[in-house]
Amino acid sequence: MESLILVDIQNDFLPGGALPVPRGDEVIPVANALMRKFGLVVATADWHPVGHVSFASSHAGRKPGDVVMAGGVEQVLWPDHCVQGTEGAEFAPGLDASRIDRIVYKGTDPEIDSYSGFYDNGHRRSTELHQYLLSRKVDAIYVMGLATDYCVKYTALDGIALGYTVYLVTDGCRGVDVNPGDVDRAIQEMAESGVRIVTSADLLG
Repeated sequence: MESLILVDIQNDFLPGGALPVPRGDEVIPVANALMRKFGLVVATADWHPVGHVSFASSHAGRKPGDVVMAGGVEQVLWPDHCVQGTEGAEFAPGLDASRIDRIVYKGTDPEIDSYSGFYDNGHRRSTELHQYLLSRKVDAIYVMGLATDYCVKYTALDGIALGYTVYLVTDGCRGVDVNPGDVDRAIQEMAESGVRIVTSADLLG
């Protein structure tokens, strides 16, 4: 059984949002096209409480881009984003959310961030994603969304570690590239870990 995993296609990560991924809106038509090809679609969503540890505003004298220790791991600080119940945390307009079978919320613990759809950044707690995929007898996942060099990458790498066959749909991803080359390095790291690199054209025929 194969599943499409849509990573964090939320308003705050689109151009004009609180933490915009350049050209992030370009993944929406790819997602809509691919959802029609899969019998199971799961979407992850950043779902942060107010005052989350990943927000620069939660640390006196800090600014976005600074790095602190949080929950025993290094944490890049970001602008406030995807706060629970806000418009910024909603799925992107134009995304055909009616085709999403399950939403997996992450980043809900105020004390630690969660880039991966499977775990928090310290791998101390898992989300429901792995158990849900097991319950549906999924053994292969196709990962796409935002952002290539953060949440997409860690979701794909954890998928490999958990034993899934993992595909990265490259044209369905956009990255932050905080440091120039981050996106290319992320794709290389995924490929070297066993992630199979594909495009939507490969899947749509």
